[in-house]
Amino acid sequence: MANFTTRVELRAAALEDYEKLNEEMAKQGFRKRVQMPGQPVYQLPTGEYNFNEDFSSVSHVLDLAKIAAANTGKEFSVLVTKADGNREWFNLDAAT
Repeated sequence: MANFTTRVELRAAALEDYEKLNEEMAKQGFRKRVQMPGQPVYQLPTGEYNFNEDFSSVSHVLDLAKIAAANTGKEFSVLVTKADGNREWFNLDAAT
């Protein structure tokens, strides 16, 4: 399965704008959590999302994120990275 890490920055945004972004990203199939097999589930930082799908390209994931971000009504920037192997992280909060 292909893993994509997506970072969205909303310009001049308040907390409720990121809450709206979380809702819109979820509608497009993004998750706020990350996990390695057999490991605990962790919460991603504000504006970071995980997307898993075998048949997606970076361009496709970018398009989905742009749709979600545009629905917040804020100006935004998006960065999508495809993880071709294991991802590592440090000091993320455990998901509840």
